[in-house]
Amino acid sequence: MAIPKVVGIETEYGIVVRGADVNPIAASSVLVNAYISQFRRRITWDFEDESPANDARGFLMDGALPPDVETHLVNAVLTNGARYYVDHAHPEVSTPECLDAAEVVRWDRAAELIVQRSMVLAQRLLPAGAEIITHKNNSDGKGNSYGCHENYLMARETPFGRIVSQITPHFVSRQIICGAGKVGCEIPGISAREVPYQISQRADFFEEEVGLETTLKRPIVNTRDEPHCDATKYRRLHVIVGDANMSEISTFLKVGTTAIILAMIEDDVLGGDLALANPVAAIRDVSHDPMLQRTIGLRDGRRMRALDLQWQLLERARKYERERGLEAVGEAVGAEVLRRWEEVLAGLEGDRGSIAHIVDWIAKERVLHAYAERHNVAWGDMKLRALDMQYHDMRPERCLAHRVGLETMVDPTDADRATTEPPETTRAYFRGRCLAKWPEDIVAANWDSLVFDVGDDPLRRVPMMEPRRGTAALVGSLIDECTTARQLLDRLGA
Repeated sequence: MAIPKVVGIETEYGIVVRGADVNPIAASSVLVNAYISQFRRRITWDFEDESPANDARGFLMDGALPPDVETHLVNAVLTNGARYYVDHAHPEVSTPECLDAAEVVRWDRAAELIVQRSMVLAQRLLPAGAEIITHKNNSDGKGNSYGCHENYLMARETPFGRIVSQITPHFVSRQIICGAGKVGCEIPGISAREVPYQISQRADFFEEEVGLETTLKRPIVNTRDEPHCDATKYRRLHVIVGDANMSEISTFLKVGTTAIILAMIEDDVLGGDLALANPVAAIRDVSHDPMLQRTIGLRDGRRMRALDLQWQLLERARKYERERGLEAVGEAVGAEVLRRWEEVLAGLEGDRGSIAHIVDWIAKERVLHAYAERHNVAWGDMKLRALDMQYHDMRPERCLAHRVGLETMVDPTDADRATTEPPETTRAYFRGRCLAKWPEDIVAANWDSLVFDVGDDPLRRVPMMEPRRGTAALVGSLIDECTTARQLLDRLGA
C-alpha cells in the first residue's frame, strides 16, 4: 500500500536591486540576514548529510559537493521548521515537511510573508533610495531560470524506472492546470510572433527526459537520490519541473494531483500505456499552445492533447479513490484535490472564464489581453513583459496577482502563525519547537537531525530519520514538560 506522501516546496525568488550597485548574491544575503537577525540566535544549516551527487539510477557524479554558495553564505533554519538561505544567487525558502497538499499551501503562503517581511527589514541596511525587490516567478526574461521544486516521500522499493515512465505524462501535461504563464519564449530562434504567450514559466528550460542536474541540461524527471530520511525505506522524489504559483489553488492542485499519481504508481495501478514518445519536445509544445489544441505523441503511436491526458489521469485517480481510497494523501484533502482537478479541466474544456480565479496562466492571460487591446500593443511589447513580472511582485502594493480576484485557501491569521510555528503532523514539529525553546543549545540543524551543545558533554546529534515521527501527538507533551535541552536529551535517551 502506498505510504503517506509527506511533501514540501522549495522556492527560489527572483531578486532585483534598485538604486544601488549590489550583485544578486550579496543582495540575497542582505535579505535573508535582515530577517534572521531579529531572532535570539541564528541556527545554521548542518551539511553533514548532504549528498547531491547520488543518482537514483545507481551511480555517483564525480566531484559533486554542496555548492559553495550554500556552504559559505547565510543558511538558516527557522522556528516553523523551514530553511531560509541563499541558493544560486537567489533567496530560497524551503517549507517544512507537510503531511498533505493543504498544509503545503499554508506554509508556502507563510514563505511569501517571510520574504515580504525580509524586504521591509532589509530596507534599513541599504543606501538611501535603494530597494530590494523579489518576484515569485521562474524567469527573468533574459534566458535565466530559477526553480520551484517539490519533494515527495516515496517507498524505496518502488522501481525508479516505473516512477520515471509513469510520472512523466503528468509532468508534461499538468502545466495546463498549474502553469504560471509567460509572455514570449526563451528558446533561441523562436520569436514573440511564434509564441506570444505560453502556459509555463519553466517549460522552455528542459533539455532532457531524465537526469541529475537542476541548473544545466534540466531533466523532466530529476534523479537526485538524497532522501533526508531512512534511505533503506524511503526515497525523496525531487521534482524540478513545476512553476512557482501565485494562486493558492494552483499550488494545491500541483502538489495534490502529483501526490495522488505517485501513490498510484507505488501501488502499481496507474499503468504504462500513457508513456510519451518525446517528452522534451512535448513539454514545450504543450506550453506553447494556450488554445490546448496540439496533440503530443505517445510511445504506442497514439496522439493526445494535454487536456486528454489530464482527463485520463483524473479518471484513473477517481477509480483509485473508489477501489483503494486516498489514505496516502489524506482522504478529505484527496477528495478536494479530485473535485478541484475536475473543475479546472471542465473549465479548460468549456468556459475558461469560470476558472480565471483559480489558474494562474489564465488569470494572467486575461489581464494581458485586456491591456494589449486597450493600449493597442503587440505581444512582444516590453510593457506586457513588465506586467508579466508585476504579476509575481512580492511587494503587496505592487503585486498584480493580488488584484485579479484569485481565490484563497489560507486564512491570513493561519498564514501568519505558520511563519513561526511548524506543522504538527511531521518531524518538522520537533525541529521547530526545539529551535524556538532552546536556540542557545542547538548549534546546527538539517532535515534529518538536530545537533545540541548542552555544556561539558560532546555535541549530541538527535537523528530524525522518520518524517512522520516527532509530531505534536508524539513529542508535544515531552517538549512542554522539559525545562532544559539537557533534560529533553536525557528523556529521549531513556
